[in-house]
Amino acid sequence: MGQDRVTGRGFATRSEVIAQNGMAATSHPLATQVALDILKKGGNAFDAAIAANAVLGLMEPTGCGIGGDLFAILWSAERGKLYGLNASGRSPRSLKLEYFKENNIEKIPSYGPLPVSVPGCVDGWFEIHDMFGKLPMADILQPAIKYAREGFPVTEIIAWQMKRNLEILKDYPNIKEVYMPDGRAPEKGEIFKNPQLASTLEKIVKGGRNEFYRGSIARTIDAFMKKQGGFLSYDDLARHHSEWVEPVSTTYRGYEVWELPPNGQGIVALQMLNILEGYDIASMGFGSAEYMHLFTEAKKLAFEDRARYYADPAFSKIPISRLISKKYAAERRKLIDFNKAAKVYQPGNLEPDNTIYLTVADRYGNMISLIQSNYRGMGSGMCPTGLGFILQDRGEMFTLEEGHPNCYAPGKRPFHTIIPAFITKEGKPYISFGVMGGDMQPQGHVQIIVNLIDFKMNLQEAGDAPRMYHTRSSEPTGEQMIDGGILNLESGFRWEEIQKLLQKGHTIQWNLGGFGGYQAIMWDEKNKVYYGASESRKDGQAAGY
Repeated sequence: MGQDRVTGRGFATRSEVIAQNGMAATSHPLATQVALDILKKGGNAFDAAIAANAVLGLMEPTGCGIGGDLFAILWSAERGKLYGLNASGRSPRSLKLEYFKENNIEKIPSYGPLPVSVPGCVDGWFEIHDMFGKLPMADILQPAIKYAREGFPVTEIIAWQMKRNLEILKDYPNIKEVYMPDGRAPEKGEIFKNPQLASTLEKIVKGGRNEFYRGSIARTIDAFMKKQGGFLSYDDLARHHSEWVEPVSTTYRGYEVWELPPNGQGIVALQMLNILEGYDIASMGFGSAEYMHLFTEAKKLAFEDRARYYADPAFSKIPISRLISKKYAAERRKLIDFNKAAKVYQPGNLEPDNTIYLTVADRYGNMISLIQSNYRGMGSGMCPTGLGFILQDRGEMFTLEEGHPNCYAPGKRPFHTIIPAFITKEGKPYISFGVMGGDMQPQGHVQIIVNLIDFKMNLQEAGDAPRMYHTRSSEPTGEQMIDGGILNLESGFRWEEIQKLLQKGHTIQWNLGGFGGYQAIMWDEKNKVYYGASESRKDGQAAGY
């Protein structure tokens, strides 16, 4: 006899997944199954993550693909160490800032050839594989190749997202041929194939990263971009390289929270946590006006610093240690009025000093937190002839304001929104997680951590709980918030608490989307098992064995 699930929490929708040998959590059930297949075949978490990412590039082209960038945080059990990988690409070297001035372009456009930067994903795969992989790349990419040739059924969410994206991109070259074979976007349940992408992946298997960055694929991209009046060239691709970076961390109530340093926005989450740590959040209760107010004000403070200081560290000296220090958080915390929402904050004065997320863990104790994106859903609309994928439009994130750390320059990495996260406890791996979705990502990271640590939710509840998402009224890169912005809320928050927020001066808006996509894996040291959780708002699945 069916009955309501007894949980004591109205937002808990399903149990955590628990398994001993391995766990995968991705935004698509078929990708999760591929990751498990790789683990069962003798591959490790890093092999499985690459395989799942390749499958997601095919099945969820609205979020990722080999035309985009990649970031990852990896725990190596053998080395007992956390590693960070920045596999983001740089702007074309032949495109100068003067071009935008001469053509009276005040903002880099969202689509077309101008926002295209070097796609870093494939190089990221090979960096991970060279450092930590076990199985040959042929075995790792074979599931994506097979699905691309034979097809897969499109899910309801992806069908809806593809339709929205393709309405914008359909008139760009090759888009209809690759993504609209019947003259329209595929519908739910229809079998979709991408034989061009299958051939591209086969070339990558045969020729490795050099095939993509220095071989026939690079030459095809170069010729296509020239024909479109773009600037991304063979030379840009040939010069590309990923970077292994040291993850940065802060502590939150005894847990070590890890993010990657800029050009991403991960340290926003660390700044917010440092500010919130000064309050007794647990006593306020989940969904209370007091907590939601403090969260929103902490976000405003951290995002002003983000707009002012975050950029490619190769071009700007970023005072990371100062930004994520407890002392700086204490200074910033003093600016918060407990009873009133701020209309504007200034960045701190410092002395020098759409997207998919997946996580996999294996029986050896390895864990990987990986995020990968095209930006703006399916990317720029630049679909190189015969390759079966769209190049990213991440270059849109540059500002054209001279003197700003994130101002456009040739060969520079743009400010990035995609961020993986990791939590350790006493130096040992604890939770690998992420929340995809633009500016929502650091806000999502903080909410998950507070839900887990302060409100004692389990791994699945922490993701299912209703979320909040603060935005500016308008969001051009680097523009300062001057009106307090908008606090977007999911359903599930109590009306009496929302009334209190209105009394504090917050502008509240209901929003059906934009609250991110969550996946997480937790290691239970006592019982030697993994817990998995996935996003109830998308097609996500956590599974283990």
